Amino acid sequence: MIVTITGKLVRVGEASVVIESAPFEYEVFVADFTRRQLQGKIGDEARLHTLQYIEGNAAQGGRLTPRLIGFLSEPERQFFDLFCSVDGVGVKKALRAMVRPVKELAVLIEQQDAKSLSALPGVGPATSERIIAKLRRKMPRFALMVDPGAIGETPEAGSEVISETFDALITLGHSEADARRLIDEAIAGKKKFKDTESLLTAIYQRSS
Repeated sequence: MIVTITGKLVRVGEASVVIESAPFEYEVFVADFTRRQLQGKIGDEARLHTLQYIEGNAAQGGRLTPRLIGFLSEPERQFFDLFCSVDGVGVKKALRAMVRPVKELAVLIEQQDAKSLSALPGVGPATSERIIAKLRRKMPRFALMVDPGAIGETPEAGSEVISETFDALITLGHSEADARRLIDEAIAGKKKFKDTESLLTAIYQRSS
């Protein structure tokens, strides 16, 4: 399975991008939010975390076509995987629906905002209720996502620091909502934290 692709971004289309990783060029399908992030970076090197799926229906004699879906970070890929697991969603509907950052979608789900979720492309009231019922308790870590480079040296490193700090705050007796608030306030100043200890120190210095 192809899990990441790194190469030159040569084209950005309405639903997919093309990555040149010699000697091949790969078409990678992306959500609208990801497409907007990549639009101004044609010619630059891009790294996408990918999922593979097979499009088509062999039972009906149709053609089976392998597809790649790309994401800017590993947590985004994990969120998409969860989103697709909801009954009635699937790969195509999930791609259409992800027009907003994963953090915003996670907050909507966690806060049980069915009205806002049902307004996403391809997601109606019934589907939004199923999304909330299945995923609400799995959203805290995604609701903590920060912009790439806002913390740590890479998106992956930053995500790990955030996740470990969140777990530490819960262990120390904070509620999930309180832990997220404390982390959001600490990183609002755009200071980079290289590890969990430095972020926890900043959090308790602010609250002391």
